[in-house]
Amino acid sequence: MVKLSSLLGTLFFVLVYITCPSYSIKVYNVISFGAKPNCRVDSTPALFNAWAAACASIDSATINVPKGRYLLGSSLAFKGGCKSSDITFQIDGTLVAPADYRVLGKGNNWVSFEGVSGVSIIGGSLDARGQALWSCKLAAAGTNCPTGATTLSFTNSNNIRIHGLLSLNSQMFHIVFNGCQNVHVEKLKIIAAGDSPNTDGIHVQLSRNIVIKKSNIQTGDDCISVGPGTNNLWIERVTCGPGHGISIGSLAKDPEELGVQNVTVKKAVFIGTQNGLRIKSWARPSTGFVQRVRFLGAVMKNVQNPLVIDQKYCPHNINCPTQVSGVRISDVIYRGIRGTSATPIAIKFDCSSKNPCTGIRLENVNLTCLNQEAQSFCTNAVGKTLGLVQPNMSCL
Repeated sequence: MVKLSSLLGTLFFVLVYITCPSYSIKVYNVISFGAKPNCRVDSTPALFNAWAAACASIDSATINVPKGRYLLGSSLAFKGGCKSSDITFQIDGTLVAPADYRVLGKGNNWVSFEGVSGVSIIGGSLDARGQALWSCKLAAAGTNCPTGATTLSFTNSNNIRIHGLLSLNSQMFHIVFNGCQNVHVEKLKIIAAGDSPNTDGIHVQLSRNIVIKKSNIQTGDDCISVGPGTNNLWIERVTCGPGHGISIGSLAKDPEELGVQNVTVKKAVFIGTQNGLRIKSWARPSTGFVQRVRFLGAVMKNVQNPLVIDQKYCPHNINCPTQVSGVRISDVIYRGIRGTSATPIAIKFDCSSKNPCTGIRLENVNLTCLNQEAQSFCTNAVGKTLGLVQPNMSCL
């Protein structure tokens, strides 16, 4: 006699099998589309065609880039409108830019995604070979050099995941998110020389719900830069250095500008950087603002300017020396920050005379200078301190 429990179990299995659709993943190997892992044959068409096939699939799709070095000899744009909402680039090899920086240098991007949804990039390396362009810019005749291309950009895209990627020697910015939402970035490694110009690690603007975690960024400009229109940005366990630190700004570049709000930077480490945690705006009129920012648990190791608010940014004294910043900065908390400053002024809050910084709060901050007593500088800044705060913030 068949037991009732066995019969019910079999019936349940049959019902699940009938009612649940099968889950399949289509795999597209770029070599089958003509890619060559020899760094000589241009594999750009192969990756483009692999994307077209994955984009047209109704199933989840994986584009596989096996081990090897693949030359991407021109800019490559992956456009949205896909039937699949789950496309993964599984990169085990390295995508390599042309040796002649002029091929990509006059364009905006090397690899770009526009209007996509549900794209993941797992592993792999992007070698933009930007050293020759840096040398051109740093030389006396640098004005004749092209601007350079961003290595990887996402525009007007959502549900993006990047995990375990290496971005090496970008011509300009390494990774940019512009007009994106629901982005998760983890275990990135970004490398460029400390004197490489404008090689920001990650730039975010006009985007919301962005998470950047457990990443190491070594570059010649900001490790992470935050532009107008950023909302709900979480940065955690990022190590920065060399570089210019983590910066909100520059803001007030344009008179009509969206604000930055709900930014958290937690457990970041800065090693020998020009700045640590910075908020920066041009000395110009602006509709912009910065509010609800939390800097938590950062460690500074020989950082030139550990904590900075600069609302008098005016490089080369052009178009701004007689103006003041219209950006309103409020509700900024610095908590549990410790380490060493390479200069006597460990904390500098230089705020706008027209729009003073308000709601500035420092809690348990301990910054020292190696060879002399650390100092603070404040102007037009309103706030308070809690717990031990060193250097003394009597200027607030």
